[in-house]
Amino acid sequence: MIQFTGFAIVFDVDIQRCTRKCAVTGEMFTPGEEFLSALVSVDGEIVRQDFSKPAWNQLPAEAIGSWKSQMPGPKSNQLNWAPNDVILHYFLELAKNENSENGDTLYVLALLMIRRRIVQLEEIDRKLNQPEQLALFYPKTETEYQVPVLEPTPARVVEIQDELAKLLFADAA
Repeated sequence: MIQFTGFAIVFDVDIQRCTRKCAVTGEMFTPGEEFLSALVSVDGEIVRQDFSKPAWNQLPAEAIGSWKSQMPGPKSNQLNWAPNDVILHYFLELAKNENSENGDTLYVLALLMIRRRIVQLEEIDRKLNQPEQLALFYPKTETEYQVPVLEPTPARVVEIQDELAKLLFADAA
């Protein structure tokens, strides 16, 4: 449970396995094999694509971030997040294209970034007759972000957790 004064959200992540295959060749990765992953904008959607080392020519032009991983063995239970800068870039993409469809995803991602200490929660801005806002601070660049508090419905939580698991776990098992 991620909890802050005044509100709480339960976010039990049901981790899905990544495709475990190369987006270019379609070949399955073997345990211990290194591969590269990228978050790529495809038709206005952010999708994760995994590439074998031989198939990786260069970062796709539509990519907003990439990282290198190693395919876990079949009995591995270790979960590895994408690097913090990739998570931040995804957050910035969502913030840039903020609309009613992804506002709750942006909020949940902001909570995740606070939990992972990528950003710091400066305050919860509560102004009369206006929606609450999280005031976030990113210390590396000394940048501040405002994120509307839009708690998702229980059904939407499932959708968001699936989306984040598919995109942001380096080698989810």
